[in-house]
Amino acid sequence: MRTYWSQVTDPDNIVATALNTWQKHVVSNTLSDADAAWGKTTVLRGDIVEQVRRLKEQPGGELQVHGSWQLVRTLHDAGLVDTYRVLQFPVVVGDGKRLFADGATPDHRVGGAEGGAGAVSLTLRQAEFGTTGTGEFVVQDGQETIA
Repeated sequence: MRTYWSQVTDPDNIVATALNTWQKHVVSNTLSDADAAWGKTTVLRGDIVEQVRRLKEQPGGELQVHGSWQLVRTLHDAGLVDTYRVLQFPVVVGDGKRLFADGATPDHRVGGAEGGAGAVSLTLRQAEFGTTGTGEFVVQDGQETIA
């Protein structure tokens, strides 16, 4: 991301402005601090769950994860994900990646919008942290419902 976005200097480009000026945290056990240098960037190493837990306790904006399903799954399993914003494109490369592990019982409220070229933007917000009830689909009085 740094290679591309650091070259976009148009102040009217809100994505570039945010990525180039806001605090960033990169999770890596192999990336050096010098290699990660891009504005206000900190490399997180070691116990990522505890470090993210501490970051969430600090005042300020939201924490986002871009492009790492393994990190998202780790943070999800630790109860540290409040909202998912998923951009889904009508292209599958290989088998694709699952957002939730087999057997996971996410309980989220879902919102969405259509984008261009068939892309879909989904927002999944934690319904009530700590609840994992999923129910099952049944038909009652001719209508499909969740029991």
